[in-house]
Amino acid sequence: MILIQNGRVVDPVSGINENMDVLLEGTSILSVGPDLSAPDAQVIDASGLVVAPGLMDVHVHFRDPGFTYKEDILTGAKAAAKGGFTTVVCMANTKPAVDCPEILRYVQKKGESADIHVLQAAAVSKGLKGEELVDMEVLADAGAAGFTDDGIPLMNERLLLDAMKKAKELDLPVSLHEEDPLLILEPGVHQGRVSRQLGYGGAPREAEDVMVARDCMLALHTGASVCIQHISSKHSVELIRTAKQMGADIHAEATPHHFTLTEEAVLQYGANARMNPPVRTEEDRQAIINGLQDGTIDMIVTDHAPHSAEEKAMPLSQAPSGIIGLETSLGLGIRSLVEPGYLTLLELMALMSRNPAKFYRMIPGSIAEDAPADLVIFSEKEYWRADHFISKSSNSPFTGWELPGKIYYTICGGKIVYKG
Repeated sequence: MILIQNGRVVDPVSGINENMDVLLEGTSILSVGPDLSAPDAQVIDASGLVVAPGLMDVHVHFRDPGFTYKEDILTGAKAAAKGGFTTVVCMANTKPAVDCPEILRYVQKKGESADIHVLQAAAVSKGLKGEELVDMEVLADAGAAGFTDDGIPLMNERLLLDAMKKAKELDLPVSLHEEDPLLILEPGVHQGRVSRQLGYGGAPREAEDVMVARDCMLALHTGASVCIQHISSKHSVELIRTAKQMGADIHAEATPHHFTLTEEAVLQYGANARMNPPVRTEEDRQAIINGLQDGTIDMIVTDHAPHSAEEKAMPLSQAPSGIIGLETSLGLGIRSLVEPGYLTLLELMALMSRNPAKFYRMIPGSIAEDAPADLVIFSEKEYWRADHFISKSSNSPFTGWELPGKIYYTICGGKIVYKG
């Protein structure tokens, strides 16, 4: 048994935001209330700390199988635990891709040894080639959390329409990477003032906007539950807002780098600020924040994308896109959204735990009797230095930043899986 005393319980499911004790027994929460006692329990004094449901990141790349020199399921899970996450959903762009039950079962089996809950999305198209639909029913029966070709846009509208119809039938979500490659001169950097300064072709907003417009309408007409991944364009935010008003079951993710950084970050951090889609202008950043405020954007995800130091040391035009994010996500959420007054901490927790779980057809974690004993305990205002990453990789523009939200404990299945 674990008795967490004197903590500020922040639960986006119940709306509770007050001091109370939490008693864990086995893999569940036994009771919640004031002045709890359990003589034989391990006691955690959470005075001055926040006790919240474990965070959920529904967009991570653990690079396993195929690229385990960058990350693997077990190291990725440890990085997630350090960041306060108790559940993640891995993307399907591994090598081989997760397009058949055998590869899905490999991840599931290895995930059973991880410190946290590791779920796996399946690919939409075989081999991520965008030409032939996977057997979605077989993959759903095998336990796929949803479907995505993330990292590669689906350009074949007929295939995507069929995928959405089948996903609707299976009641599983489809998540989409929205960048038209025909409109991109060079990826990873916003096409604008900084790209011109660098003599780099860049990726314009319209590469995202045209895809989002198309897929909002496909979602509307099929009734499928669709997520626009890692949204970056102010116009795309407005398109999703409009599609929701029209009745589409459309959702969107925002990453900490897209609501924290702008294109100027490329001048300071080089390839460690190169990502697809790119960070854009202050107008785009503010539009994303507004979308988080009014519910247009439902989820905060990291798009945790590890790469080796050697890969990121290559010239900007040759370096791979993507950054790690699991260990800095909560701190950046507090720094960029809560501290400036854009969101309350309760609203941030909803974006980082309740909403992602609902989208993936899971019962959201809660601080309530009989709920799973998956929790994070952190100090909202205590600062810590973002370095010494647990991830195999360290490709992050946030290295060395002083961030709020120091994590003291992550508890998953009633076990302490991280202690800060």
